[in-house]
Amino acid sequence: MEHTILISIITIAIATLFNVILKKIKIPTIIGYILSGFIVSILFHFDKSDKISLAHIAEFGIVFLMFTIGLEFSAKHFRAMKKEVFIYGGLQVMASGVIFSILSYYIIEASIKSALVIGFALSLSSTAIVLKILNERRETHSGYGRATLGILLFQDLAVIPILIMISIFTSHNQSFGEIAFNMVISGIVVFVTFFILGKYITDRYFRWIMKANSEEIFLVSVLLIVISTAYFVEFVGFSYSLGAFLAGMMLSETRYRYKIESDLIPFRDILLGLFFITIGMQIDWHMIVEHWQMILAIIFVVVTTKALIIYSIISFMSQKRTAIKSALALFEVGEFALVIFTLAASTNMISPTVSQVFIISVIATMIIAPFIIKNMKSITDYFLPEPTDLRQRAFKKDGFLNHIIICGYGPIGKAISSNLENNNINYIVLEHDIAVVDKAIATGEHDIFFANAARKSVLEHFNAINSLAIIIAITNEKQRMLICENIMSLGDDINTIVTVNNAEEERIMMDIGIKNIVNDRELISDILTQKALSCSLGATKSPIDLKAKISSI
Repeated sequence: MEHTILISIITIAIATLFNVILKKIKIPTIIGYILSGFIVSILFHFDKSDKISLAHIAEFGIVFLMFTIGLEFSAKHFRAMKKEVFIYGGLQVMASGVIFSILSYYIIEASIKSALVIGFALSLSSTAIVLKILNERRETHSGYGRATLGILLFQDLAVIPILIMISIFTSHNQSFGEIAFNMVISGIVVFVTFFILGKYITDRYFRWIMKANSEEIFLVSVLLIVISTAYFVEFVGFSYSLGAFLAGMMLSETRYRYKIESDLIPFRDILLGLFFITIGMQIDWHMIVEHWQMILAIIFVVVTTKALIIYSIISFMSQKRTAIKSALALFEVGEFALVIFTLAASTNMISPTVSQVFIISVIATMIIAPFIIKNMKSITDYFLPEPTDLRQRAFKKDGFLNHIIICGYGPIGKAISSNLENNNINYIVLEHDIAVVDKAIATGEHDIFFANAARKSVLEHFNAINSLAIIIAITNEKQRMLICENIMSLGDDINTIVTVNNAEEERIMMDIGIKNIVNDRELISDILTQKALSCSLGATKSPIDLKAKISSI
C-alpha cells in the first residue's frame, strides 16, 4: 500500500513538473503525461496485472470525454451527420484497413488473419487525443471538426467487428453467424433501452434530483448515469466509450446539459491525464533500441498513407481545406489499436515482438499528433491558403437574454460600464488581465470579474444565454472573433454588439451571424463629415445615451 502511494506521489510530481515546463513552451499536456508514464515505468517495475488495473481506471477518462462530446450532439444533430459518420468513416476504415492489411501481408509476411487484424487496427485514430484538442480549441462544430468527429465515431463502432474478427479467428466454438446474431440482438437492446430512458425516465429523474437542492447529489447522480450506462453498453458487447457517447446524446436534449458539462470537466481531464500516463507506461525502451529502423518505417508508412486516404475521401465531397485539416487530425493511430495488438499477442495471432513494435509505433504517432494538430492552420495554409470568403461556423439554438455583459475593460469597456451604471442598468465586466481587474476593483468597480470571455465555459458560467446583451469591447481581432464564435455556438439569437475596424471584419462578423456591428472607421468618418458640414468641429460632443441605443437594438 505504501509502495503504491509513493509511486502515485512520484507520478503526479513528474507529470506536474513536465506539464508546467511544457506549457511554458506551448507543448500540449498530453505529451507531459505520456513522458511521465514512460519515466515512471523505467523507475518502477510494473507487472502485467498492475498495468491492466491502471488501464481499466484510466479508460474512464475516455468515457467522460465521449460523454461530454455526446452532450454536444443531440439525436437530431447526429442524424444530420450521416454523411460524416457512415460515408467518410466507412470509406476511411475500409480503405485504410484493406491497404494496411495488404502491406502487412507482403512486407512483414504476416498470415492473412494476422494481416487483417493489424491492418484494421492501424485504420483507427485516437479519439482521446483528437477530441480533447478539438474541445480545447472549440472546433468540434467546425467543418473539419464535424468530419473528424464523424470518422472517429465510425471508428469506435468499427472496433466491435474488429474484436469479433479476432474472436472468429481464434474461436473454435462459435460460428460467425452466431456471433453476428448476438451483436444484432445486443444493438436492439441498447437502442430500446436508451429510447425508453431518454423519453420517459431521464427528465423525471433529474427533476426529482433537483428537489434535493444539492450540488453534491446532482453531481453524484450524473456520475451514476455516465458510469452505469457505459457499463451496461459494454456488458452487452459494445465499448464503454460508445455507451458514454449515447448517454451524452440522451441528456443533450435536457435543460441540465450545460450544468452537467461544466460539472464533469474536472473529472474528465484528470482521468484523461491518467489514461495518457498508462499509455506512456507501455513503451519498452529496449525494443526502441533494437528495432528503431522498423519503428520509423512503420510510422512513416502509416502516417502518410492514412493522411492521403482521408484527404482523398473527404476532398471528393467537401472543401479541400476541410480535407487537409481532417487528414492532419486523424493521421495517427489510436488507443484502441493498443488494445487490439495486446489482445492479438495474447491469443498468439502475432508474436510479442511484433506486438511491441506496433505498440511503440502507435504511441509515437500519438505523441506526434498534438504538435501537428496545434499547427494545423499553418500547415493547411502552406498547402492551400484560406480563401477570404470561407468561414465555417456552428449555430445552436438556446435561450434568451436578460442582462448586459461587457467583454473587456479597456477605455471603451470602461466608458460603457460608466454609462450603464449612470443609467442604473445591471451589468458585469469580464476581463482576462488580472492587473486591470485589481486596479478596477481598487478604484471602486465591483462588477468586474477576472475571466476569459473567449472560453465558452466562462460565458455559460456568467449566464450569457440569459443576458440582455453582450457588448464586446476588445480591440484584439483574434480574441474578438473567438468570443463571437463562442457566443454564436451558445445561441444565434443572443443580442451581441461588437465593434470592427474595417469592412472586411464587418463582413466576417456578418457571416458568423452577428447582427449588431459598429464599424469604427465608418462611424468616425460619418461623425467627422457631419461636424465638418455643420461647422461644429470645435463643439463639445454630447454624451451618448447608451440605454436608448441598446433598447433600440
